[in-house]
Amino acid sequence: MNTQMITEATLRRRAEAEYLEMPGLKLTAAQASRLWNLDAAASAQLLDEMVEAGVLYKARDGAYVLFSSR
Repeated sequence: MNTQMITEATLRRRAEAEYLEMPGLKLTAAQASRLWNLDAAASAQLLDEMVEAGVLYKARDGAYVLFSSR
């Protein structure tokens, strides 16, 4: 496993943990970018991957929310 994959996996675990710790958390891609210190593209990609994995869903207003807290 290369360093980039490890970093991505660590970031994904951190993002999931934050959503699980705060079930009402609702972030836009821009807010997530600031929270996790990512550029806009990386933040959007991470959130979209979490949607594809069924962890999050994207609300009508564009914010990402924990799937089970709907």
